[in-house]
Amino acid sequence: MEKKMTSKEDFLYPRGRYYGHVKPENLLFNANLQEFAQKVSYICNLETGGKIPPGEAYKEIKSLWKQLKHSKKELKIDEQPFLSNGSEEG
Repeated sequence: MEKKMTSKEDFLYPRGRYYGHVKPENLLFNANLQEFAQKVSYICNLETGGKIPPGEAYKEIKSLWKQLKHSKKELKIDEQPFLSNGSEEG
């Protein structure tokens, strides 16, 4: 059996498959969300390992969160919710 070589980028920055409503803005936000999660994981591991202080970890995560919120706003995610049955829910 042939082994598939995994690139360093794929190993360090894995991407999950997207199963949601396929629209360009949703795909882009999903990529941003996965990047956010990966960076938060690194920051948490650095803080847990004593490589960065808790205050710095908090500041870094807070900054990443602001970037993600800005991305959501710019992409207009959830401004017109996806309605699965074609009618408004109230």
